[in-house]
Amino acid sequence: MKPNIKTENYKPKVHESYSVEEVLAAGGTTAFGIKTGKTSESLIKALESAPKAERTTKEELKEMLDQLAREK
Repeated sequence: MKPNIKTENYKPKVHESYSVEEVLAAGGTTAFGIKTGKTSESLIKALESAPKAERTTKEELKEMLDQLAREK
């Protein structure tokens, strides 16, 4: 069975960025993380609830490498 590999251009999610001044105004990195809801606990929960990664087959890897070589 031939792997179904999509060839459209990948567009990564754009994450909001913050200035050093904004982080310091919040009280430092830990306080800023708490205020924005990005705590160690929320990260751990997100990682635990994420779906398990599937292994890439040899056929899929070969197809990806061939595609990469064609698009250089």
